[in-house]
Amino acid sequence: MSKVLWGGRFTQSMNEQVANFNQSIEVDQRLFYHDINGSIAHVNMLQNKNIISKDDAELIINGLNAIVQDYESGTVDFKKKYEDIHLNIEKLLIEKIGPVGGKMHTARSRNDQVATDMHLYAREQTETIIQSINELQQVLITLSKKYLSVIMPGYTHMQRAQPILFSHHIMTYFWMLNRDKERFNDCLKRVNVSPLGSGALAGTTFPIDQQFTAHALGFDSVYPNSIDAVSDRDYILDLMHNINVLMMHLSRFSEEIILWCSEEFKFITLSDAYTTGSSIMPQKKNPDMAELVRGKSGTVAGNYMGLLMTLKGLPLAYNKDLQEDKQSFFNSIDTVIQSVQIFIGMIESMEVNTEHLIETTKSDYSNATELADYFVTLNIPFREAHEITGKLVLYAIDNDILLKDIPLSHYKTVVPQINDAIYKKLDPAYAVNRRTNVNGTSIKSVSLQIEKAEAYIQKEAE
Repeated sequence: MSKVLWGGRFTQSMNEQVANFNQSIEVDQRLFYHDINGSIAHVNMLQNKNIISKDDAELIINGLNAIVQDYESGTVDFKKKYEDIHLNIEKLLIEKIGPVGGKMHTARSRNDQVATDMHLYAREQTETIIQSINELQQVLITLSKKYLSVIMPGYTHMQRAQPILFSHHIMTYFWMLNRDKERFNDCLKRVNVSPLGSGALAGTTFPIDQQFTAHALGFDSVYPNSIDAVSDRDYILDLMHNINVLMMHLSRFSEEIILWCSEEFKFITLSDAYTTGSSIMPQKKNPDMAELVRGKSGTVAGNYMGLLMTLKGLPLAYNKDLQEDKQSFFNSIDTVIQSVQIFIGMIESMEVNTEHLIETTKSDYSNATELADYFVTLNIPFREAHEITGKLVLYAIDNDILLKDIPLSHYKTVVPQINDAIYKKLDPAYAVNRRTNVNGTSIKSVSLQIEKAEAYIQKEAE
């Protein structure tokens, strides 16, 4: 007699190596609660439509709740020979309440069952990711408000370009994260669709009520096509794409954290709680958490490509290849949630070396644009102003001085109408606060930007 629940037409037991290769319980047992909830909704619907009796439904549901208690007390032993979470739970139910437990699977296939579990899990985890992003955004707002007026060098091509506010730079990541959050929220529309009732691929002959189960499980709608319902994994690809973009943003931020805490930059100091030491060099304080986030962004990119390649050649409807959707998806989910949480603590606890940041803007040529802009106010075309300024920068470099150190007499030899107002315009703070455009780097502009960000967070909380 076969030991598996689907073995009626088989005369031989499965090869042990094949059984191990075929099973997924080691991976999909994290769907336990979702499978229980989906089964309870399905059984309630079966009873409501008089497909099974009220007594049988109560017995099954009580049995499922008892399995939950066993699971939470640590007495449930999932077995590989029952392949997956669905058959393991069904086998536990039959052992607990007898053959009536087999009625739970009426009008249902493992194909629509696993699809339902995955939709429930994806919805739950998407909501967790969105909440985690919210928390990180709030940390960035707090950091920006704390260091609102601190000036730092802004970079292009990793070369000092123009002085900016540290808060302006940090708020860049707020808006990156906001786009990430929008993508996850949009994806929920495709996640929150019920495949339950689609059967193996063609639906069922039983008079089921799919709207009943969809409502019971909090879904917004039901798949219009049963074949699509059991074979669709687009929503997982959507989520994994969004995870990739979010991890890419965290990786870019990680790169800056790694640079900023180096001896060469000294812009920030990371907390000991978010750094590690060297096994051989006692002086080292390594930004390993930022490096790990940067590295893990590559891992989730690989996960995405792996699933994409798994799906690209599949005919309709369900194929066993789809079992491979879970490991990479679960890993990506775990990785992104952990990474965001690590970032929250790392950013929240870091110190900004404000005096050093300000000093760096006074020891370079990043105020050259201010000089060119000043020449434009003297009725010099910008292209000429640009060339004149470039020559003045070269003069300063050749003489090992800064633009603010060039004597007024020399400035006048280049542009006679210059007066000593030039030195005020070369001050980094003056340069920053002149940029009052709506998305500029002045204190006024960044303050308004922070207010707008806080309004976004507040609106979402309502």
